[in-house]
Amino acid sequence: MSKIIIYPGTFDPVTYGHLDLINRALRIFDKVIVAVGQNPAKAPLFSIEERLQMIRESISSDKDVEVESFNCLLVDFARSHNACAILRGLRAVSDFEFELQRAIMNRKLDRTVETVFLMTGFRWIYISSTIVKEAAQFGGSLDGLVPPHVEEAMRKKFFPDSA
Repeated sequence: MSKIIIYPGTFDPVTYGHLDLINRALRIFDKVIVAVGQNPAKAPLFSIEERLQMIRESISSDKDVEVESFNCLLVDFARSHNACAILRGLRAVSDFEFELQRAIMNRKLDRTVETVFLMTGFRWIYISSTIVKEAAQFGGSLDGLVPPHVEEAMRKKFFPDSA
C-alpha cells in the first residue's frame, strides 16, 4: 500500500518554496497530492483553475504528484484519497503556532490522518506567496522565487497592457 500525503494550500501563486516541499515530501512518501483550497478569508489573485494549471506546469514531469482542488474539510479530502498524512511547511516560529492549531483540529476530526511538518529549505525561508505578489505588483524581480511561467502570469495580471 502506497503512502500518500496531502499538501494543502491556496498556492496563489506557487513558489519555489512550495515546489521544494513537494520534492522533499516525495523522498518520504510515495505520492503527493497538492490540494488547492478555496479560502474564503483570502482574495486570491488567480482563479482556482489558473492555480491548478500553474502547479501542473511546474511539476509536469513528476508522475508521483497529483494536483486537485478541494472545497471541504481537509481531513475528509485526505480520507477520500486514502492519504495517511497532511504536509505543512514551516518557515518561522510564528508559522508553528498557527499550524499547530490546525493540526490539533484536524487530529480531533480524524485521528487516522497525521500532520507532518517540514521546515522550508533555507534557500526559500523568506518566500511567501504574499511577498511574491507584493514584489510583482510593484515590478520587482521574481527571479529565483517562482518558475518563469508563473512570473509571466503575474506580470499579465498586474500589467495587462504591457503583456
